[in-house]
Amino acid sequence: MVTAIVHIKAEVDRIPEVAQTIAEIDGVSEVYSITGEWDLLAMVRVARYEEVAEVIPGRVNKVDGVEHTETHIAFRTYSRHDLDAAFSIGFPESD
Repeated sequence: MVTAIVHIKAEVDRIPEVAQTIAEIDGVSEVYSITGEWDLLAMVRVARYEEVAEVIPGRVNKVDGVEHTETHIAFRTYSRHDLDAAFSIGFPESD
């Protein structure tokens, strides 16, 4: 699994619409509105590096209202969320 973190600058009056459109793109797992220099942060998770080019410059950058993006590729994942998913066999957890 390849994970890319995409910072997105969007037209201010279109941030919710841009976020929703990006969230619907295959390969985008989450979109967050954030504080600071960037307006949105998208998590892209795809099977192969080649798919990063299809999703980010191919689709995300072409969404109306997206002004600029900056992409970071993750080397390793240390998230408990991802580790739990990797070892899950599909049964719900019991309390």
